Amino acid sequence: MKQVVLAEKPSVAREIARVMGSHQKHKGYMEGPQYIVTWALGHLVGLAEPEDYDTRYQKWNLEDLPILPEKMTLKVLRESSHQYKIVQHLLKRNDVQGLIVATDAAREGELLARWIIQMAKWKKPFQRLWISSQTDKAIREGFNKLRPGKEFDRLYESARCRAEADWMVGLNITRALTCKFDAQLSAGRVQTPSLGMMMKRENEIKDFRSQDYHTLHIDLGDLQAEWRHRQGDGRIFESQQVQQLEQALAGKQAKIVSVKKNERQEPHPLAYDLTELQRDANKKYGFSAKHTSNVLQKLYEQHKIVTYPRTDSRYLSSDMTDTFKERLSSVAVGPYAPLARPLLRNALKIDKRIVDDSKISDHHAIIPTEEIVSLNALTSDERKLYDLIARRFISLFYPPATYDTVQVIIEAAGEQFHAKGVTIKDSGWRAVYGEQWGEEDEDEDANQDSQRSSDRQSTQKLPELQQGESKMIARCVVKAGRTMPPKRYTEAALLSQMEKHSLGTPATRADIIEKLVSSDTIERKGNHLYPTGKGAQLIELVSPELRTPELTARWEQQLEKIARGQGQPEPFLQEIRQMAQSMVDGVKKSDVNYKPHNVSSSHCPECGTRMLEKKSKRGTFLICPSEDCSYRRSTEKQLSNRRCPQCHKKMEIKDGKAGKYVQCLGCGITETLNKDGGRPVNKREQQKLVKKFEQKESFGSSLGDLLKAALEDKKE
Repeated sequence: MKQVVLAEKPSVAREIARVMGSHQKHKGYMEGPQYIVTWALGHLVGLAEPEDYDTRYQKWNLEDLPILPEKMTLKVLRESSHQYKIVQHLLKRNDVQGLIVATDAAREGELLARWIIQMAKWKKPFQRLWISSQTDKAIREGFNKLRPGKEFDRLYESARCRAEADWMVGLNITRALTCKFDAQLSAGRVQTPSLGMMMKRENEIKDFRSQDYHTLHIDLGDLQAEWRHRQGDGRIFESQQVQQLEQALAGKQAKIVSVKKNERQEPHPLAYDLTELQRDANKKYGFSAKHTSNVLQKLYEQHKIVTYPRTDSRYLSSDMTDTFKERLSSVAVGPYAPLARPLLRNALKIDKRIVDDSKISDHHAIIPTEEIVSLNALTSDERKLYDLIARRFISLFYPPATYDTVQVIIEAAGEQFHAKGVTIKDSGWRAVYGEQWGEEDEDEDANQDSQRSSDRQSTQKLPELQQGESKMIARCVVKAGRTMPPKRYTEAALLSQMEKHSLGTPATRADIIEKLVSSDTIERKGNHLYPTGKGAQLIELVSPELRTPELTARWEQQLEKIARGQGQPEPFLQEIRQMAQSMVDGVKKSDVNYKPHNVSSSHCPECGTRMLEKKSKRGTFLICPSEDCSYRRSTEKQLSNRRCPQCHKKMEIKDGKAGKYVQCLGCGITETLNKDGGRPVNKREQQKLVKKFEQKESFGSSLGDLLKAALEDKKE
């Protein structure tokens, strides 16, 4: 008797099959003496659509909302139904006695497997493969430690509640907004509050009024000190006050009233979870959160050199401590060798900042595996991401960075001045990063103080100073500044806020940002995110409860409690039903108007409606908003291979009443295209084609017949 192993992706299934000896390849699965390894293609089974409950829901009507089935049903997804049939057939084979779920060891992986099991009517117990890396060693150990499927029932219930909540809220609010305002508007319990945070920041920027200010520094020869108000602010907003201070300080003695020295230790940063890695990759390399996830998945599945990526933990488990040296050995190549090899000579110092079982939920932090890395086999982006993970892992075993700080308070003419200096004693873990380490991180706080001085007091190398010592003021240095508005969100900053407010999970946050971009509610400009006109209006159209992160954060906390067995699914889903009903009623009663922000000056050639301008990965295009018309065209220039006979530049393809034609934008010369869209055949080409056919055809053929045949051949 055999067991079916259900993986999430074909690539993972192939690796499991190779390691476990299932070498016979079939359509949709691989078979061996013990295991039949098959796969899902993401979700094979999903929640039924509204029209599956009632055909009248095929047409979107505001009067039919909200759609809240008493019990949600499942359906086989059409696009992957062929693979579902294969899995279903395997589960019903007479020689199959067991099932091993080997989908991703996370909430979503559990959900897609359980839905397949339910739809296929598998009634027998099953086992769970729960591993955090894709190495051969990890797979074999995982099969030796299979866990009963029932252990993950609560995780499944949490995943089911999340999916059904998203269906009830997202589907109903999206349909309500689209029907009410006759526009493609979408909302959801995570994407809308994420957009709301961006709009709040945008309004703060819009309402901000910049002010000029000055800072005053005194030069004492071997050090400089900055003037500060008694409340601690060093900015002076009145120019008259600056002049008065300069006059009062000219030629005066300054007295050192306080010298405070402190030795400080800065411990190594924690290991990476997915969100922290996405943040650093965005700051350092400009990677989008989605791109980081995609590259990381390749490092995990294809190269097998990092552990499970979609984790929210930044700690490691105690049962891994014996593997740390082996992992350091695997990393000790190329630029990491001089950093990792010294650690292998002695016992590793392991503390609570590295290993803490109480702070691990499903998976530990992202670290290298025991697989020897071949840096030459990695792409440029894979190298960059692996570099972050490798250096962070190595730094865990380095001592804290230690340095002395000196804070000096100086008084002159009744005013107070401040200076500070730092002396590095031991770079500690910072040596792992060398010059790559950035001292200052971008301010990511959504409630950052916009009045904070942009000219932060800098550290300097200070001489030996004694309390009570006096120094002559050599000169006063006045620096001009201007208050700055809050910064717009980068993806790194937005990820921080989403994590802070429990919006989504590490696995879903990147997709949420991409969904906001693809729905034209936000757009990327450089490394910053901007709300669009559509996004600004959408926030005003949805329920106030859905705009802020507090509601969604509370839902995520409830889902986490369900996963831990501390909460029940039905009370949560009942609350979601009531919330969906209330939000739809709010949209129905709304008297707000929506105006498309992207109306162009072009009219649809089919129906005459003003077209909307939209952006995609392939460029900008125009689309007709009329439901009865599907006309669309690109606004980008389409160049043909046909060159202008006068200036020899490529000619642009255009649409005319008589069909397509090409035109030289410089000379204005136009030529018609063949009906099949091909370019015209010039005389030189005609002569070449005639000679070609003269060699093939008999001398009895006329030139006209030859030319006709040649032109037909050219068209083909």
